[in-house]
Amino acid sequence: MNTVYDLLSKKGKQVWSVTSDTKVFDALKIMADKNVGALLVIDDGNVVGIFSERDYARKVVLKGFTSKEVDVASIMSTKVLYVTTERRVDECMALMIEKKVRHLPVFKDKELVGVISIGDVVNALLDHKNFMLDQLESYITGRS
Repeated sequence: MNTVYDLLSKKGKQVWSVTSDTKVFDALKIMADKNVGALLVIDDGNVVGIFSERDYARKVVLKGFTSKEVDVASIMSTKVLYVTTERRVDECMALMIEKKVRHLPVFKDKELVGVISIGDVVNALLDHKNFMLDQLESYITGRS
């Protein structure tokens, strides 16, 4: 099974982030521009939270806040699960399902090296399954 390192090698290691004092509206603009569902919140080089579309929907809109006035620190999720590059992709899927998260920062030797989403994980697992099916079909039919 592929590792997170393999997934990041294919997908890329771009990390989109904001600081905790960023206004929610500005964070949403970045998310829309970059076509991502979450941003890491990084202060002084440390991941202090994650801000997602879910945070916005549940903690701004439903509570009647104004996105141009409230900052990310007020609504971000502060319990950030993460994985290392050695973790298997199927293990990441299980973790994401169990903990009900859609994004995982990736660390290697205590350094942030990327972020994976549930979509990235699903695509990697489908690619692996298709590869295995092709290999099995080649074996059965005697194709090279």
